Amino acid sequence: MAAVDPVCGMNVTQDRTAATADYAGQTFYFCSARCRDRFVAEPAAFLEPKPTPAEPHAAACHGHGHATQAAPAQPAPVGTIYTCPMHPEVRQDHPGDCPICGMGLEPLLPVAGEADNAELNDMTRRLWVSAPLAALVVIIAMGKMLPGVGDALAGLATPRTLVWIEGLLTTPVVLWAGSFFFTRAWRSLVTRNLNMFTLIGLGVGVAYVYSLVAALAPGLFPPAFRGHHGLPEVYFEAAAAITALVILGQVLELRARSRTGAAIKALLGLAPKTARRLSADGSEQDVPLDQVQVGDRLRVRPGEKVPVDGQVLEGASAVDESMLTGEPMPVAKAAGDALIGATVNGTGSLVMEARRVGADTLLSQIVHMVAEAQRSRAPIQKLADAVAGWFVPAVVASAVITFGVWAWVGPEPALAYGLVNAVAVLIIACPCALGLATPISIMVATGRGAGFGVLFRNAEAIEVLRDIDTLVVDKTGTLTLGRPELVTVEPAPGFADTELLALAASLERGSEHPL
Repeated sequence: MAAVDPVCGMNVTQDRTAATADYAGQTFYFCSARCRDRFVAEPAAFLEPKPTPAEPHAAACHGHGHATQAAPAQPAPVGTIYTCPMHPEVRQDHPGDCPICGMGLEPLLPVAGEADNAELNDMTRRLWVSAPLAALVVIIAMGKMLPGVGDALAGLATPRTLVWIEGLLTTPVVLWAGSFFFTRAWRSLVTRNLNMFTLIGLGVGVAYVYSLVAALAPGLFPPAFRGHHGLPEVYFEAAAAITALVILGQVLELRARSRTGAAIKALLGLAPKTARRLSADGSEQDVPLDQVQVGDRLRVRPGEKVPVDGQVLEGASAVDESMLTGEPMPVAKAAGDALIGATVNGTGSLVMEARRVGADTLLSQIVHMVAEAQRSRAPIQKLADAVAGWFVPAVVASAVITFGVWAWVGPEPALAYGLVNAVAVLIIACPCALGLATPISIMVATGRGAGFGVLFRNAEAIEVLRDIDTLVVDKTGTLTLGRPELVTVEPAPGFADTELLALAASLERGSEHPL
């Protein structure tokens, strides 16, 4: 017997479930022990009804800490819920960072129109500042290895002065541009949800602090740490370059995530922005769509979009419903027939009664389903979650072992080599791709599918689709282009193709027939 995991929404079989839990007299089934643990910790959070786009909801974020990113440039609509692409159970009523993975939260449903992406703008600003400064630091630090560059640098300043310049250039890169590393890393430690920012914060922090102490107080270090000119080796260039590269990765990731919502925004854009409402005294007025109430009488003029779901009261026309059905031929509508919001009226004028508005319209339900499918979890994510849970502690342990082995058997200066290689282990092992690959691929698949008119109920359907070898469709409209097309012309004897087309065109010029 099938059941639904209340945490991730995945379908599970009761006799093959990974874990179960009893709550309020009911047994719940889970795809993994991790989902069960989350449910047991806070069952009410997963059993409350999920909000619709128009419902004000002040959900609490599962974890600690609040937003560290800039507020949106444009105020979000009332009731906007923010969630994490990787952890859909995290929901709150204000923007911020996910307490589990550190990623920036995004609206549960995109808003129609191109609103400013505050997080992307902020990261882009950090990149423009950090990239040139990091490049200068790398040139100063590594220039001595390039023919001619080392001599030029030596003629400009002493080695100690060059170290100070490196430190001054690196400080804004690490402490300002990369400040969110440390905020997210600290939150990951406090909430015991180790993630990629834990490793980045540790690696960059250790490299920067060590280099800063070496530049300010070189006498504190033993002779084994000192290289040429009696100064310890500093690693400002590593801290600056890593910070700039990670910020570049964040910018690319945020751009990819912003594009995944384009299909939903396109769906939202199908609905008209206003409706023409009829008053009791017979007057008419254009009002914003969000002011339309159930029971309002609306006029739909020729060529206009139907504003909301409803029923025809007066008039007759043909309505193009291809945005929903894919059928190219408009459907005749008369008094008593149903109308669907965002479909296009033909040549007749209609008076309709609003029956479903706001989040209750069919278009809003489709948008909500696409958004939910984007954030549903595929079965393969269980493996990624299990690996990620052990990966970060294993990397930290590997870095400690690396430092110990180099310090014990490494060449002189052994401690310096040990520190550098331990930091390298922390940085290169960041599990960014491990955690992001599946959620981003699901978001892209559902978004692209919606753009082509294909709607997935959940991520599990996408994963199962790879094993399908037969596709059964219910009608030809599903496979057509959505518009009629002239295929061939067969004139009767005595007529030429061109003459027949000319006659048909002259008749069509004054016709309002759908074909």
